[in-house]
Amino acid sequence: MDTTIKVGFLFDRDNDWIYNELKGLKWLPEFSSCYEYTETFDTRDVTGIDVLFILGYTKILRAEFLVSNGLNLVIHESALPQGKGFSPVQWQILEGANEIPVCLIEATDSVDSGDIFGMTTIKLDRHELMPEIRLAQANATKELIITFLNKFPECSKVTQTGIATYYRRRLRNDDRLDPDKTIREQFNQLRIVDNNLYPAYFDIDGVRYFLRITKV
Repeated sequence: MDTTIKVGFLFDRDNDWIYNELKGLKWLPEFSSCYEYTETFDTRDVTGIDVLFILGYTKILRAEFLVSNGLNLVIHESALPQGKGFSPVQWQILEGANEIPVCLIEATDSVDSGDIFGMTTIKLDRHELMPEIRLAQANATKELIITFLNKFPECSKVTQTGIATYYRRRLRNDDRLDPDKTIREQFNQLRIVDNNLYPAYFDIDGVRYFLRITKV
């Protein structure tokens, strides 16, 4: 490769946990001096990018923005086309999954429908809480990005096939516990809460209580 390849990382300040895990890009090995890296929270800083990784971004990106870059890639944690939509990791943990597929896909106008450029798997032991789950997500993201850049531009892709299913957006009511159920019955629900942003809660006799969980 004789020309500079611009690689961008677009993060979201309103969903910055993945930025906190990846910031600085020190985890990227030296593939080639041809790669030039940038990271930003602002789409206005993204111009003429050859490969843009859009990570944890919760806002709508217009088609004209996507076409302004060479290739736009996002991470989605499900066996696509099953599990499109919102919070796939949380929903799958609630379903009892301990192995969660992670896909690197092209960002398109149709939600989570782009071609797949890479896949890996998050393996859990059913005891991890949200900080550990997010670390596993970040490590899977790093793995997929490194593998992709190591091959680029000689990278293959696979078109999604099969029947699509969708996860809905999680609401605050989804973090509500039933005080008449056991902790064991609701443990997976406790595993996926954020103690600061959306802690678990329950109501008794018209009074609401927050329940925060940490591992010893």
